Amino acid sequence: MKKVVRNADEAVADIQDRMTLMLGGFGLCGIPEHCIQALVRKGVRDLTCISNNAGVDDFGIGLMLKQRQVKKMISSYVGENAEFERQLLSGELEVELIPQGSLAERCRAGGAGIPAFFTPAGYGTEIGQGKEVREYNGKMYLLEAALTADFAIVKAWKGDTHGNLIYRGTARNFNPMMATAGKITIAEVEHLVEPGQLDPNFIHTPGIYVQRIFQGPAYEKRIEQRTVRQRNT
Repeated sequence: MKKVVRNADEAVADIQDRMTLMLGGFGLCGIPEHCIQALVRKGVRDLTCISNNAGVDDFGIGLMLKQRQVKKMISSYVGENAEFERQLLSGELEVELIPQGSLAERCRAGGAGIPAFFTPAGYGTEIGQGKEVREYNGKMYLLEAALTADFAIVKAWKGDTHGNLIYRGTARNFNPMMATAGKITIAEVEHLVEPGQLDPNFIHTPGIYVQRIFQGPAYEKRIEQRTVRQRNT
């Protein structure tokens, strides 16, 4: 099976309106920025996006929100996007906020074929309203359903033409589990190599999970909040 595609536009060509997408990354680290830009160009609408974050106003998923392409966000951290806030407060955008660990585990469970699991996170808060509760060893737990998607779109540091992927640093927080939970998984990588050039001991996502892969031409790698010490003069 040939997995390599030319670019992001070819990779997302069959994504349609009203689909559910998982978009990897943590904050702005390790996001599939080229595929997001291709989705903006394509103009698909009424999307449900599952992502740790909602980008910022002029980068990442924020670009899709600006074009009114997202119907629902399923996220854990959304504090850097003024347009997201405006759409939420005006009722234009449906939002499901999930504790960060629960979001990661719901994606992992979806990829593992586990339909649901119990977690203590969110018990006794608004997160737990309407959810099944059980007690184990004297502690209360909520039932959380697994998450899957029509497409999982991830970004890796290195990949080979068979789809094996290696992530770096913080990019491992959501990309690996999302890569397993899409009916079709698209990977964009900084470096695309031939099979055998990746050390199998360091592969994070086996190629069996990846259907499409391409090498991005350049990555901006934006930082949300840059904090530095004042220089001593």
